[in-house]
Amino acid sequence: MNALKSHKSLYDLVVVDSKGIEMDFANQLESRNEVAVYTKLPNGFYINTPVGHYNPDWAVVFHEGSDIKHIYFVAETKGYDKDSLKDYRRAESVKIECASRHFATISDSHVTYDVVKNYDELWDIITKP
Repeated sequence: MNALKSHKSLYDLVVVDSKGIEMDFANQLESRNEVAVYTKLPNGFYINTPVGHYNPDWAVVFHEGSDIKHIYFVAETKGYDKDSLKDYRRAESVKIECASRHFATISDSHVTYDVVKNYDELWDIITKP
């Protein structure tokens, strides 16, 4: 079983799809002080796209000082750079593009969505001016 005991997730146990990228990402979320809470999104959380349902991987909420920062990050963890999406399966690329547009439309800048390889890449996106 690909699972991790958690103190910061919504659940005591986080089940990931792979022991590689996703397990590493969950461990990084657990160890970072700035992470208030996170969850591996369930299969029932999806966005309808022209090529089928798309289920992002993670939702993360961050602390800012002693307060919770009300900027949420929805992440898709992939083992490649987002710039190489054109080389990925066409359907997956379309789903990711639809998710990006979806969160930009509904969020009013309060939700950030992106494809990341690791926590450091996520943090760079969240903290950019």
